[in-house]
Amino acid sequence: MITIRKSAERGHAHHGWLDTYHTFSFADYHDAAQMGWGPLRVINEDVVEPDCGFPTHGHRDMEIFTFILEGQLEHQDSMGNGNVIYPGDVQRMSAGRGVMHSEFNPSKTERVHLLQIWIEPAAANLTPSYEQKHFLPEERRGRLRLLASNDGRDGSVVIHQDAAIYASLLATDQRVSHSLAPGRRAYLQVAVGAVTLNGQSLSVGDGAKIQDEATLAIAAQGEAELLLFDLP
Repeated sequence: MITIRKSAERGHAHHGWLDTYHTFSFADYHDAAQMGWGPLRVINEDVVEPDCGFPTHGHRDMEIFTFILEGQLEHQDSMGNGNVIYPGDVQRMSAGRGVMHSEFNPSKTERVHLLQIWIEPAAANLTPSYEQKHFLPEERRGRLRLLASNDGRDGSVVIHQDAAIYASLLATDQRVSHSLAPGRRAYLQVAVGAVTLNGQSLSVGDGAKIQDEATLAIAAQGEAELLLFDLP
């Protein structure tokens, strides 16, 4: 079964410095029917204005995954990490028993466009940790490239949950497929362009809850970029 979440149905807030869309309930947006999908708790699509950002704030017991679509984002945290994240970079921060961090657009002229994902970990009170890796466009073009997993396989970053995150860059009419093990579910998020998922159409910003589907067939309807979550 595939349940499509249209882009226009998401929660939305515009704070001047931040234009943000919430797939699931977040901050002032609450929908009892949209509290997540399995351990996938947050997908926020954020556009941050130049020389602006999220001031220092705290998290705990959450796997926070940041994926940059355009621009750059500067990260600082209480573990001593200070990095700039660019398109193709994947940042994973395990908040564990507690961490403070800030995220800032260091550009004076360009916005940063990003997806921030939260996944509930399999255990509470983990030791906070941080990881960042770059995945070349060639690694994602025409295929599903594993970005995050619970065991770090294929050079992916490690998340503390039995979940896997894939990314793909597709040209017009390119196709990829993914098999779901029995009892697994998935979520597809279209970041750029439009695709079909098992024959159903999704446009930029759309997502889809997926369960009881053995095989996912994804075809691009033009240049497209997507994230796919394989979840318990």
